[in-house]
Amino acid sequence: MQRGTTEKAKGKMDVEPATSNFPPSPEKWEEGKGTWPIAAFHLATTIATPAAFAPLPYAMSQLGWPGGVVTLLMGTAVTYYCTLILASLWDWDEPNRYVRYRDLGRSIYGAKGYWSVLTFQQIASIGNNITIQIVAGLSMKSIYLTYSPDSTMTLQQFIIIFGCAELLLSQFPDIHSLRFLNALCTACTIGFSVSVVALCAIALRNGDHGDASYKIVGDHTDKMFGVFSALGTVAFSFGDAMLPEIQATLREPVKKNMYKGSSLAYGVIAVSYWTVAFMGYGVFGNVVNPYLVNSFVGPDWLITMANVFAIIQVLGCYQIYCRPTYLYVENQVMDYAKPPLSFHNSLVRLGVTTVYIVLITLIAAAVPFFGDFVALCGAIGFTPLDFIIPVIAFLKVRNPKNPLVVTVNVAIVVVYSIVAILGAVGAIRFIHQDTSRYKFFANM
Repeated sequence: MQRGTTEKAKGKMDVEPATSNFPPSPEKWEEGKGTWPIAAFHLATTIATPAAFAPLPYAMSQLGWPGGVVTLLMGTAVTYYCTLILASLWDWDEPNRYVRYRDLGRSIYGAKGYWSVLTFQQIASIGNNITIQIVAGLSMKSIYLTYSPDSTMTLQQFIIIFGCAELLLSQFPDIHSLRFLNALCTACTIGFSVSVVALCAIALRNGDHGDASYKIVGDHTDKMFGVFSALGTVAFSFGDAMLPEIQATLREPVKKNMYKGSSLAYGVIAVSYWTVAFMGYGVFGNVVNPYLVNSFVGPDWLITMANVFAIIQVLGCYQIYCRPTYLYVENQVMDYAKPPLSFHNSLVRLGVTTVYIVLITLIAAAVPFFGDFVALCGAIGFTPLDFIIPVIAFLKVRNPKNPLVVTVNVAIVVVYSIVAILGAVGAIRFIHQDTSRYKFFANM
C-alpha cells in the first residue's frame, strides 16, 4: 500500500476544487516491490483465516448437504472470478493506477463510487477485525483452560491481550513491511487446516459424537433464518476487501503477478475450505459448534496446536484489514514530507492505531457473539465488495458484447444482492436473540 504521493500527484491535488466532497488521492503509481508469491501470501492471509473457514461446518448444518455443497462451491468459483476481473481493472484508465479500492470506485463512478466503496470497506474491515479478536480470545482461552482448568481469567482479558499485540504490529508503516508475517500466516492457514482434519479423523475413529445427524433442526422460522445467516457466513468466508491495496504492492507486470498470486491463493483456499467444511460437518452433523475447534474433545496437544495456528494467522489478517481505516485517517494528519518512521509520523500513527484498537477491543469484549458477527459482516460488508461491485465495474468499463458474458455477470449481481439482504436479516435476528439471552461482556 502506498502512503504518500509523487510530486506530479501532489500538483494535481493542489488544483483540486475546494468543494470536492471526497479526499483527493494519488493516481500516479510508484511501482511496488512485491512478487506474485507475496501477492498469494497477502491474499491467503486476508481471506483464509480460521475466523472465516472454522464456521463453515456450522453453516452447512443450517443448509444441509446439498445446499451447503452447492453454496460453498459456487462461492469459491464466483469469488475467484470476481478477484480476477477486479485485478484486470488495474490499468483501465491509462496511464493512471488506482492504489486503493475506493479510488478505483471513484475513477469509474465518481464521488458515489468513492463513498460507496469506502463505506462497505469500513464495514467489512471493522466487522472482520471484531470477529478476529473474538476468535483470538476464544483460542487463547481454550489453550489456557486446557492447562489451567481452574483459571479465573475471562474471555475479555484474552481479547485485551490480543489487542495489545495488534497495537504493536500496527506501528509498521504498510502492508509490504508485514510480508514476512503474512508468509508465516499462510503457512499457519495450512497448519490449521491440517490440524482440524486430523482432529476430525480422530473424533471419527473414537466415535466422540456417535452417529451424526444431518437433519436441519428447529421450526420453520428457525430453519429459514438459519439459511439466511448461513449465506452471510459463506460470503464472509471469501471476504477480501483489500485487493487493489494488495495489488499496489506488486512489481511489474502487475496484472500478471496478481493473476498468478490469486490462483495460488485460491488453490490453498479451496483445499482448506472444502476439506474443513465437509469433514467437520460430516463428523459432527447438526451438533457442530459455530467455531469448529470447540467441537473437539481431544487430544489436547492437537487442539492446542490448532489454536496456536489460529492465533498466529489472525494476527496478520487483522493488520491487512485495519489498514484502510488507518490510511484514511492518517491522510488527514500525517506529514508526508517527513519519513514514515519520523517522530511526528510515528506519534500520529500511535495515536490513530490506539484509538482504533481500543474501540474494536471494546466491541469484541462487549458482544462476543462470534457466529452472528461472521454472518452480518459477510452480508453487508464483503458481499458488495467481493461479489457485486467488481462485476458492475467490469460491465461498465469493459462493456462486453457477448450476451452470455453479460447474462452471467448480471446473474451474479442479482443472486448476491439477494444473498446480502437475506444474510443481513438472518444475522440481525440471531444477534437480537443472543443479546436477549446473554449480558454484555459475557464470558463465553
